[in-house]
Amino acid sequence: MPFRARYALVSALTLMTLTTAPATAAPPPAPLDYTALGDSYSAGAFVRPWAADDGCGRSTLSYPQQTARRLNVRLTDVTCSAAEVRAGILEPQTEFTGPPSVPPKGGWAPRPAQIKAVTAATDLVTLGIGGNSVGFADIVTKCVEQGIASFGTGSPCSTHYTRGSGTSWLDGRITALEADFAATLKDIRTRAPHAKVAVVGYPAVVAESTGCSFGSWRQLGTVTKGDMPFLDALERRVNTVLRTGAQRAGAVYVDTYTSSTAHGVCAPSDQRWMYGIKDSLTGSGTQTDPPSGLCRRIPATGEACTVLHPNLQGTTHQADLVTQALTGLGAARR
Repeated sequence: MPFRARYALVSALTLMTLTTAPATAAPPPAPLDYTALGDSYSAGAFVRPWAADDGCGRSTLSYPQQTARRLNVRLTDVTCSAAEVRAGILEPQTEFTGPPSVPPKGGWAPRPAQIKAVTAATDLVTLGIGGNSVGFADIVTKCVEQGIASFGTGSPCSTHYTRGSGTSWLDGRITALEADFAATLKDIRTRAPHAKVAVVGYPAVVAESTGCSFGSWRQLGTVTKGDMPFLDALERRVNTVLRTGAQRAGAVYVDTYTSSTAHGVCAPSDQRWMYGIKDSLTGSGTQTDPPSGLCRRIPATGEACTVLHPNLQGTTHQADLVTQALTGLGAARR
């Protein structure tokens, strides 16, 4: 066969082989990197099982953990109970509430500032913070004490914080939260300029007081019904700060309040997404939280001083909304 004919034949066979050979499958894309920042409402505190090695109480059924599994993303979870915007997110944290509620001898080791977990490689961030910065737990404690002193009548706590000596203190806390929250979102953007950021608001604790009984520690204990609207208004005030801050920073706001108003601490037990002050634990397994001395003095039969945190139904509700939000931000495989 002449050379030119052989060359043409070989070229044709080579082309046929190239066009008919199966294409090599592309490697699967790497999962997105998701960093979760926040306080006990983000950590899923008191929902079993939780990590018991650092006082942060991070649950495997928290909304960051559930969301990460649903979306198949790589999670860095640095959420921690008692975290504030300053002492927790922007700066190291030295105060913890657990669980475990009783710290080891010598206390828990300080935690580094959560913001350090956000890097240029971060694709997704959730941020749920603010309640501790305004002292919500301290305010509830004050309402419990004033409810006892008033024998369950009136609205002494509301009066203290809206027209009394606590007014300027609370207003100062809100003002500081606005500034610190804006600084946090700015820092996240600097550290991870391409990340999608979702700010997660707080679910309803006591949007409806119907069903609450004075002295029921599985609900609000000795907080008077007259003071419940004040606690609800305070929570909505904090959520407004978070929503406004998110909008100004170009972040998405996840509203967990609106859809949970009928499932607060005063709802029937089978419809509650929120623990009372002292309540029975939810979640998987038999993990327990030995109560502190103060908790043991509360005259209730609940397993632990859960102090108004989302129960398993609550963390799952949060996860539903956060999953939807992150999916909308493009939390799919790259």
